[in-house]
This record gives sequence, C-alpha cells and structure tokens, in this order.
Amino acid sequence: MIQFVLLLFKVLNWAVSAYILLIVVYALLSWLPGGYQSKFGQIIGRLVEPFLHYFDFVSVGPLGFGPVVAIIVLTLVQYGLSGLESMILRLLFT
Repeated sequence: MIQFVLLLFKVLNWAVSAYILLIVVYALLSWLPGGYQSKFGQIIGRLVEPFLHYFDFVSVGPLGFGPVVAIIVLTLVQYGLSGLESMILRLLFT
C-alpha cells in the first residue's frame, strides 16, 4: 500500500513537472516566427492552451503573463501534492 502511494504521488509530481515544461516551451515558441503554426507548436498548443485560457486576464498592454501565473499555480499544486503525500504517509505509519 505504501509503495502504491509513493508511486502515485511520484507519477503525479512528474506529470505536473512535465506540464510546466510544456508551458515553458509553448511560451518560448512565441519568440519564433511561425512557431505556433508548426506541427510541433500545434501539438503543444492543443495540450497547453485550454489550461492557459484561464489565465488570459493577466496582461499588461501587449505583454501576457498568463504562462507565468499558470506555472506559479502548478508549482503550488506540486507543493500541495507533497503535503498531501506526507500527510497520507503519516497516517499509514501510525
């Protein structure tokens, strides 16, 4: 049971980290001309844009800070998962 809990939280943490990396790559594609129109950009866009849509309101003039806020939110999710993991492990060991 403990091994399953550890594996589950490791996989969830990895998934959130991978999604953060996808957001960073998506943001960097904006610097490349035609980056979003490439096949690679379209695939990443399909994965990332639905989540980034929630953070479209965060902009100052032409600069959008949605990806930065999204990364902060996902980092907080990782901290929450870590806290939940330690809480569950303490309950299992007591």
